[in-house]
Amino acid sequence: MYRRLLVVILLFLSSTVVSQAQDSTSTKPLVFLMKLDADIDPRTNRYTELALEDAVERNADYVVIEMDTYGGALNDADDIRTRVLEFEKPIYVFINKDAASAGALISIACDSIYMAKGASIGAATVVTQDGAAAPDKYQSYMRSIMRSTAEANGRDPKIAEAMVDQDVEVDSISTEGKVITFSTSEAIKHGFCEAEVKGLDEIMDRSGVAEYDLFEYELTASDKIIDIFINPFVSGILILVILGGIYFELQTPGVGFPILAALIALVLYFTPYYLNGLAENWEIIIFFLGVVLLAVEIFVIPGFGVAGISGITLMMASLILVMLNNDWFDFSFVPEGELTTAMLVAFLAVAGAFVVMFIGGVKLTESRAFKRIALETTLDKADGYTSNFKKESFIGKNGIAYTILRPSGKVEIDNEIYDAYTRGGYIEQGTDIVVIAEEGTSLKVKAVS
Repeated sequence: MYRRLLVVILLFLSSTVVSQAQDSTSTKPLVFLMKLDADIDPRTNRYTELALEDAVERNADYVVIEMDTYGGALNDADDIRTRVLEFEKPIYVFINKDAASAGALISIACDSIYMAKGASIGAATVVTQDGAAAPDKYQSYMRSIMRSTAEANGRDPKIAEAMVDQDVEVDSISTEGKVITFSTSEAIKHGFCEAEVKGLDEIMDRSGVAEYDLFEYELTASDKIIDIFINPFVSGILILVILGGIYFELQTPGVGFPILAALIALVLYFTPYYLNGLAENWEIIIFFLGVVLLAVEIFVIPGFGVAGISGITLMMASLILVMLNNDWFDFSFVPEGELTTAMLVAFLAVAGAFVVMFIGGVKLTESRAFKRIALETTLDKADGYTSNFKKESFIGKNGIAYTILRPSGKVEIDNEIYDAYTRGGYIEQGTDIVVIAEEGTSLKVKAVS
């Protein structure tokens, strides 16, 4: 009896192991779905890079791009096009509505093009932010990559070129003065679409894949957080913290917390834009160059002049430029709305920083939390308190400026070092001085003519 029971158990376990082994070696192909349903820009560029990397890691058999876009930045579209062409596994595009301009370029780079009823592809003329045609150097480049991309996938390069240039005529397809935009049926007729389909199942069925495993790509939590930090509202708050932190640290050097807050805000500001391809190295460098110039103005050069103004200008320029997809100050392809938004965010952040500096500082000293850590006891002279421990008067005594006085510093009198300040002027180190008044432990001095 026990032997029979043992045999039954062994048979059950063996069948379970075989079943699990079969499941783990499933022969179903993996279809990787990603969506391009927004303007082609640095964020879309990074999205496709991360998606295709994930597709490689998952060993996807097919990648399908579901597309609905009116286009976007040429440089980002070119990056995506290159990745698609170099991808080792088949990439299909499903145009469920529009694939205009940069979207058309990316679609032509895919191995197969499928379109929904009523969809369109084409109109790839490069335009500036105001909708006008871009200079010919951009049109020429777009024509060349459209032509080469079409050739790479066996499509008519002249038709692809005519989607960009209105002067390119294709017999019985386009006329001079109009760029090509195909409907679904027209795209099928001229080799720019394999078939009209309703969805993914029909696409895979036409590829001979009846059953498949589907993975829909979404950004990870960390990537979504990065997208949050490039929101203009969040960027404005970070700029406010950066400027306010630098200001309060310069006002109270050595405290540490203001500059720490500024550094954290700086990292949170630059990193997301850098990862999304908006912040270039040179744009970040000019920010720190501005900080250096401002520090030189404050700690080395007296007064406030060219260095300080230049430093602030460079810092603000950097904070604005990292928000924009410009090419060395070329804003031809930066949407007017984005440029306006970036400048408005920076302006409001500066205004907010001034409010924090001049009003928030006063409110802070009056707050209950500040009073818990601040010394508020007053030691009045009427009560017998004095800060003057000198045994004799120093008024009229001569000495030299031990450090630069701008207007405060130190002086040397009778081989002793004392705190001193001027009437507002600037005295170089080593200059002969004379004491004209005493205030507590400090001496008021002036340069000897």
